[in-house]
This record gives sequence, structure tokens and C-alpha cells, in this order.
Amino acid sequence: MHKFYGQQRLHFFRLYRRRLEVWCTRYLSDRKLMIGLSIVVGLLSGLAAVLLKDMIFYFSEFIINLHSAEKENYLFLFLPLAGVTLSYLFVHYIVKDDISHGVTKVLHSFSRTRGRIRRSKMYSSLVACTVTIGFGGSVGPEAPVVLTGAAIGSNVGRFFNMGFRNLVLLIACGSAGAIAGIFGAPLAGLVFTLEVLMIDLTMESLIPILIASTTGAVTSVFFLGRAATFHFDVTADFMLQHLPFFLILGIAGGFVSCYFLFITERMGKWFGRIEKPLWRILIGGVSLSLLIFLFPPFYGEGFTFISDVFNGDTTRIFNNTFLYNWQDSHIVFFGFLILLILLKVVATCLTNGAGGVGGVFAPSMFVGVFLGLFVAEAFNVLFGMQLPLANFAMAGMAALMAGVMHAPLTAIFLVTEVTGGYNFFIPLMLVSAASYLVSRHFNPHSIYTKSLALKGELLTHNKDSIVLSLMSVERLIERNFVTVSPDDTLGTLVQDISRSSRNIFPVTGADGEFLGIVFLDDIKTLIFKPELYGQITVKELMYKPQTIINRQENMAQVARKFNSSPDYNIPVLDGKTYVGFVSRANVFSHYRNKVKEFSND
Repeated sequence: MHKFYGQQRLHFFRLYRRRLEVWCTRYLSDRKLMIGLSIVVGLLSGLAAVLLKDMIFYFSEFIINLHSAEKENYLFLFLPLAGVTLSYLFVHYIVKDDISHGVTKVLHSFSRTRGRIRRSKMYSSLVACTVTIGFGGSVGPEAPVVLTGAAIGSNVGRFFNMGFRNLVLLIACGSAGAIAGIFGAPLAGLVFTLEVLMIDLTMESLIPILIASTTGAVTSVFFLGRAATFHFDVTADFMLQHLPFFLILGIAGGFVSCYFLFITERMGKWFGRIEKPLWRILIGGVSLSLLIFLFPPFYGEGFTFISDVFNGDTTRIFNNTFLYNWQDSHIVFFGFLILLILLKVVATCLTNGAGGVGGVFAPSMFVGVFLGLFVAEAFNVLFGMQLPLANFAMAGMAALMAGVMHAPLTAIFLVTEVTGGYNFFIPLMLVSAASYLVSRHFNPHSIYTKSLALKGELLTHNKDSIVLSLMSVERLIERNFVTVSPDDTLGTLVQDISRSSRNIFPVTGADGEFLGIVFLDDIKTLIFKPELYGQITVKELMYKPQTIINRQENMAQVARKFNSSPDYNIPVLDGKTYVGFVSRANVFSHYRNKVKEFSND
């Protein structure tokens, strides 16, 4: 009975979807449909951001109100462990899917799943992230909400049977709406999507993303107001003589970004080598709980402490710590800042490694704020200067985002939007550029793209990579070649030539192993010498080509082989077994068709 009703509901759903498709096709052009869907995706992504912020806020407030500021909070010794444990159980036993590294998952969907993201990712990241951060996990909500927005865009597009090009555009709309919603910053959402996620920038793609980003931001501000994120109005004017110090901060931010990326990679590999989940949870969770007990600012997102720094209150970072009574000492203050800068990334890696779900967006902002505070306060104390602490903290936040994410424009626009520092563009541009250049020198790929780049699965803004990713080696294999044996005589080969339409003859062993090739052009002078038919064997006529295509290779690798080889046909093998050939002409023809399909020319 339940199966019958389930089939009935599925039938009505498909019928409703078909009627909606017919209506849209009849009354809406493709452009109008995309504009309408961008509004829907932006609205849903903005609501997802609002829901995530509210869940984290109320959960965290409940926990924080359980203790006083002056004494150590012993709840920190088990809450983070409980959070990562619950998060792991939810992901492993209920979701049964990998939802970590949200931004990387979105990029992966472009190259491996043709923009298709599972429906469960529309809610699973929100739940797991809330549990992780609410119990004190030292990560940010940005990557999970980006994955949520991307999943919303992907599934809305699939509902309307969108092609790959429009599906990618809707994923970008969902990501932009999510970032804009979590920060209340529409320009940042747009720039983040174009700089980090988007793979082709045209006017046709820019407008839907802008609309989705604006819709997400408006939705967030409507429900949350200025509580959408921290807010700080720049009060100290920018002074030209401070530029050298901002440059120093930018360079320092670049090196700290390299440290951030190095620790993230090493700890990720270390946790990856721990095979038993129980050990990962215990090692990561216990270590995280102990670290947060010693350094309470690592609890959760950290935006509360960022707001305190912007508002000139640096005393709260000592609350619940063993250093509370020594906070007036400069040595203790600077030492504590250094520990916060160096250990925040460790806390983030412990959270994710133990099974928590969260991103590095907020942790990089956290580190940047305290790096800027450290640099400015150091110059003030050591050299008697009067550098504005809040302004340097703001610039440090931009420097770390630019260095860690390799997204300097996102850093500039996000900081200006959430802080109101529109008259602060010059120092923000300086620190972001300096940090990005230093980080890029030592790390060609960002924290989001490195794992994909190592696997050859990274699509960049290069349309060529996109088109090649849409092509499959399997579909290009031609199999209408007559195979011959190495022991066949020339006479037998001539008979095979008479019944073949190709001028290439693959030579295979009894078990199908590929041994070589015989070209018709190489033996055409022998065909007219019947006296040699029984004297010469195929083994004497064949040769082994230097270039071979493996059946599992992707099209980018195949294209590189054709580029470096003079051959017009390259054999395809499955291990050592002959499969067929891929021709240069066939690759080019399919490439042109995919370019036309993707570009909608």
C-alpha cells in the first residue's frame, strides 16, 4: 500500500513538473527563466544562511551563558568532543555522504558530476555545521552554507532539466546568495563566486549571479538586520604615512597564510592516515576540547571576539583563561596574541579531522584580525606610535583571506561591506595584494583548489578545461578496426585488408594483449608481390607506437598526448588489452560540438 501511494506521488510530481516546463517554455524565454530562477535560488540560499546563523547563535548563547567570565569553564573540556562526535554520527549514519570541504565539493561537481549535487546536501551541511559550531568547534559556517546554496541551485536547475552550462550558472547563483546571506554583503557574494567558483565570466552570467547575490543579502538583512554579522564603522581616517606599516602587515599576512596552508595540509594528511573513526574522534575531539579550554577565543566562529577588537575591547579574549589576572602585562598580551595566531588553524584542523563540519573562511578572518592587532600594537608599544588598532585588525583580516583563499578581490569587498570601510580601499588593496603575492609564490593553489589540482580535477576560468571535462574518452573510442595476429602471413593480412575500411591494423596476442600496429601505407608495395605472401609474417611488419592512451585517462590528458604526438590515431588500452583507437579528427569534432553546446552560440 505504501509503495502504491509512493508511486502515485511520484507520478503526480512528474506530471506537475512536466506541466510547469511546458508553461515556462511557452511563456518565458531562456533569459527570463534564468532571471526568475536566480531570484528563487538567491531567496532560498539567503534563507538557508539565516537559518544557519540563527541556529548557531541560539545554540552557542545557551552554552556560553552557563559560565562566568573570570573562571575557567570546565564545560569546554567535553563540549567540543561531544559536538564532533554527534556531527560524525549524523554524517556517517544518517546522511551517509561526505559533506566536508564544502567549497571544494562545489568545484568538484563542475569537473566530475556535471553540476549534479545530491539533494541531501541542501540540509545536511546546515545540521552538521550547527552541531559542530554550537558545541564549540573552531570552524566557520561559510563553506557549509556555500555547499547548501550550490545544492539548491543544482537541484532547482535539474528540476527544470537545465543543461550543464545553465546548471553551473545556477550553482554559482546559489553560492553567491549563500555568501551574501551569511555576511549581508551582496558584492562579496558576487565577487567570491566569480573569483573562487565561477569558470566563465560573461555579461549573460553576471546578471543572474548579481540578482541572486542581492536577493540573498536582502533576505538576510530582512530577517537579521545588522545582526547578520559583525559590523564596525571606520572612525580613524586613513593616513598616507601609515602605508609602509600596512605593507609590512600584508607581507606578514602572506607568510602567516603560508603557515595556515601548510598546517592545514599536513594535519589533513595525518588524520587521513588514521583508519579507525573512533581514534580520529577521540584524538581530534579531546585535543580540541583541551585547546579551547586553554584558549576560549577558539570556541565557535570567533566573530564575537572579532567584534570586540573592532570596538576597542581587547580584554574579553582573556575571559575564562588562566591568564585573566595578568592581562595588563605587555609580554603576556603579545605572547597570547601569538598563540592565538598560531594555534587557531590547529583548532580548525582538529575540528574537521575529528569529524566536524565547517570551513576555514571564518578562521582565516580570525587569524587576520589578531595578526593586524599584533602588528599595530607592537609598533605602538615599541616605537611610541599611534596606529589605529581597529583599522589594522580590519586590514589583517583582508590579508589572511587573500592569502589563504587566493581571493584578494573577495577579501577587499567583503571587509569593506561588513565594516563600512569604503574609504579604506587603498590600504585594503595594498595588504591584500601583498599577502596574495607572497602566498601565491609558495602555494600555486588555494586551500580550496589544491586537492583537486593534484588529482587533475580542477576547472579554472579557462573554457578549454571546461569543454574537455564534458568529453569522455569512452565515447570517442572507435572499434571498427580489424585485428590481426603477429603470426599471420602477409597473404592473410592482404585478405584482412580487403574486408576492412580502415588503413590501420592493430596486432593483438591470443589473450587480446596489444602488441603493435601495421599501417597500410607501409606495406602497399608488398601487396603486389604474391611470391612474398607466405614468406613474411605480421610480426616483421608491425611496430609499437610510442604514444598510448589508457582507458581511464581524462580528456585533458588525451589532448596533451595529441598535442605532443604526430599520430592521427592513438591506440586505447585497458591495462595491456587492446580496446580501440581515438582519432584526432573525432576529438576535434566532438570538441567543437561541446564548445557550441556550452557557449550556446
